[in-house]
Amino acid sequence: MSNTYGSLLKSLRVSRSSSNASLLWFPSRTSRRHYAKATSSSPSSSGSATAKEAELDQEDPFVSSGISRPLSEILKQLNKKVPDSLVKVRLEDGFSSKYVPWHIVNRIMNLHAPEWSGEIRSISYSPDGKSVSVVYRVTLYGTDAEIFRESTGTATLDDTSYGDPIQKAEAMAFRRACARFGLGLHLYHEDML
Repeated sequence: MSNTYGSLLKSLRVSRSSSNASLLWFPSRTSRRHYAKATSSSPSSSGSATAKEAELDQEDPFVSSGISRPLSEILKQLNKKVPDSLVKVRLEDGFSSKYVPWHIVNRIMNLHAPEWSGEIRSISYSPDGKSVSVVYRVTLYGTDAEIFRESTGTATLDDTSYGDPIQKAEAMAFRRACARFGLGLHLYHEDML
């Protein structure tokens, strides 16, 4: 198992008493750059706040000092095989399917592409009112360009086995959009190998 995924597994097991340290966040393109600029140009009178932020950065293995990288490097990291210990199996309609839970995908994105963003593009219900579909867009920001991928997830409205149907469709669309960048893509064609 690679060192990077080892730290991911470790951080998923560690429970922190500080709620601020364990929050998931969706960094935007400018938020981390603005944060870096603000902390580097802040006067020394606010040194205690900067020291506390630096301490949190050292605790969290997901904070990277070199955030901005070319897209080719980001995509290379996202295309690595996800360890089997992070993969779950779900049985639906007599078929088993492997997947990586959305919260793990979110953590991997924060680790390898900290300047990503995601958004729901649309939510639509089927004409018969039995299912809902969500279109989700994931955007990666590199030093050389930015790219996005969109995908759709659909859930039946009477299926509450994995939470709210809209949440289920959103999680499915999010995972599929990330797979279009290569994250967990090996799960879709594992049977053919």
